[in-house]
Amino acid sequence: MTTMTNPARERTAEPGSTTPVSRPLRRRRARRAWLGIAYASPTAVMVVLFFLVPLVLVGWMSLHRWPLLAPPTLNAPDNFTGLADDDLVRSATWFTVKYTLVITVLLFAISLGLALLVQHRRPGVGLFRTAFLLPMAVGFASASLLFLGLLSDEIGPVNDLLGRLGLVDGYVSWTSGSANSALTSAVVLVLWRFAGFNMLILLTGLQAIPPEIYEAARVDGAGRWQTFRRITLPLLRPTIALVLTLMVTGSLLAFDQFWILTRGGPDNSTTSLVMVIYREAFIRLDLGSAAAISVVLLAVLVVFNVVQLGVLRRRSH
Repeated sequence: MTTMTNPARERTAEPGSTTPVSRPLRRRRARRAWLGIAYASPTAVMVVLFFLVPLVLVGWMSLHRWPLLAPPTLNAPDNFTGLADDDLVRSATWFTVKYTLVITVLLFAISLGLALLVQHRRPGVGLFRTAFLLPMAVGFASASLLFLGLLSDEIGPVNDLLGRLGLVDGYVSWTSGSANSALTSAVVLVLWRFAGFNMLILLTGLQAIPPEIYEAARVDGAGRWQTFRRITLPLLRPTIALVLTLMVTGSLLAFDQFWILTRGGPDNSTTSLVMVIYREAFIRLDLGSAAAISVVLLAVLVVFNVVQLGVLRRRSH
């Protein structure tokens, strides 16, 4: 006797599995997969159009002599080899690295200190959290213009206030008098603007640490410094990795504070790499050279962030 099978009830097994799956179930899974693709496609299109395409175009431009108002001509690798002979690029690179080191250390220390200060609930702590975060409500360009007015040696109130307190003698040109004063002005601006934001990220990481761990440490007789060094810092490493990545990336891409406050002066002593890119593209009208600097800076950022995240995550395990 021949056994007849009903095709509608035929069951098959998924690859690598011994469990049979009905055809209607497979169709539902396929529909869900296509539905997921449909939901993700707008984001994918945006990423391709506004990230991948410009990235490829910048790479292509870096291989050409590309005047803004003339046809491009291939000159690879002249745009890259010419960077080593550019004195402004070398000085801007050194200044950007120095600024990144200074701002990363100071901003991280202040942000972590503020996060520890407002970590626990107590009367008035909500007011302090809000006050520390308020500078983020001001746009960075607007904050730079605000500091430019405050530090002005003609109309700014800072010189008058410091003079009355006996801290300065006469008027000090904070933004253009010397390289140190110009750098200090930009550093103070960035600390005021971003300390609260990084405090909020670190505070989120601190509050994610279970309080039972601290209670067990206190029972074992651990002091505050031991608790901070042996519990808080190790468990906070993933958050620290995120914060340091944001700080380093933002510092290496610094532009607004120096363009508005110092214009790169005095004598190009506060000219950052992004300002050099702007100069090459929109003042010298050499898009190829600007693209070459952008590619190098992007490569440095990618390598540094990968190494930094890898080291911090490895230590956290």
